[in-house]
Amino acid sequence: MADITLLDGGMGQELVRRSGDTPTAMWSTRVMQDHPGLVQAIHADFFAAGATVATANTYALHHDRIEGSDLEGHLPDLYGKALAEAEAARDSHGSGRIAGAIGPLRASYRPDLHPDPETAVAIFSEVTQLLAQGCDLVICETVASLAHARDVLAAAVTSGKPVWLAMTVKDTDGTHLRSGELVADVLPIAEEKAAALLINCAAPEAITTAIHEIKSTTLPFGAYANGFEQIAPGFLKDKPTVDALRTRRDFTPAAYADHVMGWVDAGATIVGGCCEVGPAHIAEIATRLRAAGHIIV
Repeated sequence: MADITLLDGGMGQELVRRSGDTPTAMWSTRVMQDHPGLVQAIHADFFAAGATVATANTYALHHDRIEGSDLEGHLPDLYGKALAEAEAARDSHGSGRIAGAIGPLRASYRPDLHPDPETAVAIFSEVTQLLAQGCDLVICETVASLAHARDVLAAAVTSGKPVWLAMTVKDTDGTHLRSGELVADVLPIAEEKAAALLINCAAPEAITTAIHEIKSTTLPFGAYANGFEQIAPGFLKDKPTVDALRTRRDFTPAAYADHVMGWVDAGATIVGGCCEVGPAHIAEIATRLRAAGHIIV
């Protein structure tokens, strides 16, 4: 049996459900202003469900996401709020780690919008320093291309914290990143600077394929899927919202845990959930892991 790190689930959709607000391009950021304490409550519920890592609500905190809004110029304050809510939940729970999340620039699932290396590394370096003061590790999420992987790793390692690289793959073909590049080609890039290699924010079936593409890595590896039917074309535009995406009808806690346990059987030691994965899903995974004799760390 193995020691398994159990990540939390998706913050964004939980915020939409609990706040009652209409999703906007900045919903997960705005909610920290409009509903203080709600992010902390969600972190707390994931800890109570069995998660040992709280992923800070910083995925969408980039200058380009808040440009032109009343939040422009307040990036350091927003990072402080997100980290403080994660810390409060962890302290109340009494244990756990905080992962500072770095999301893609400009838009998710759009490797074509990733800027040149000099620009990207400079932006990622700024947010890395904002994260470093309040997290135990840095997780680079929904990385859709090899260029994105190189750039975000170059910046994230300056945090002095362990860096986990999470790649996103095509929902219909887990052997390829969303850029069309081979998943296997990320291995030498990850192994140079990352402390773990993950697959995230894709259909669980595609992730199962991707796991077999990366399991030869020398790094700890794992995965966390989303529960969308597919990444709809309407989502692939500037400043999208989750209104363009639909949840799978078969995405029950039991069904998702079946996928996760398959990844663990393949050697994954870091698992959890992405968009549409709630505390009930994480609780079911925790129950399954313990029943199989694994130790959640």
